[in-house]
Amino acid sequence: MLGVLGAGSIALVALGGCSIKRYEGVNLVAGKQLFVSKCSSCHTLARASAKGTVGPNLDDAFRNSLASGLERTTIRGAVRQQILYPETGGVMPAKLVSPTDANDVAAYVAYAADRTGQDSGLLASAVPSAGAGKPAVEANGVLQINADPSGQLSYVTKTATAKPGPVTVKMANMSGTMHNIALQQGTGPSGPVLGAGKIVTTGTSSFTANLKAGTYTYFCQVPGHRAAGMSGTLTVK
Repeated sequence: MLGVLGAGSIALVALGGCSIKRYEGVNLVAGKQLFVSKCSSCHTLARASAKGTVGPNLDDAFRNSLASGLERTTIRGAVRQQILYPETGGVMPAKLVSPTDANDVAAYVAYAADRTGQDSGLLASAVPSAGAGKPAVEANGVLQINADPSGQLSYVTKTATAKPGPVTVKMANMSGTMHNIALQQGTGPSGPVLGAGKIVTTGTSSFTANLKAGTYTYFCQVPGHRAAGMSGTLTVK
């Protein structure tokens, strides 16, 4: 799958030389970013911290073949072909990215699939850690907890605080993945599921709840997202 990357170049990118971003036409950093934004909601790939369950687990999918001697260049070609020409009637849309971007995504998947350890250097910093933002704080009865814009199955923060009383919880979604926000409170108030790019108030997933002091869980109701880590803790005091 890494057809234009020799073993030496893979090692250099893995070691994270600061000047190494593109090598012989393939950009692994861009490939990781695109994979996270376009593919991580459906696929699991440990090095990308992707935990999607709709499509195949890419670490599992290639493990036996790699152990049997399958070249990563072959994986790269197979993934690129699947991106550009997916099965008819399948969940994956055709040509999810451009042919050039497909090269980068396929190269990263081939590099990362069933590879132990963690990305380092430029690859490690290519995508912000999921949910690592500052805690969300309610102000004037409004609590804003946005979906991660990079496409990870996460909100921008895993912690939030609010005062008791009526609180409107809002979630903007600028990612390419469907999300909403709900609160685990009895039957659970929730906002509508939204697609990409809906940042205006009328396109924001929101709900209003009368909160008592205590601890609550907020989460995404799209199947598989909460299990993949799209949740957080709201403390009301």
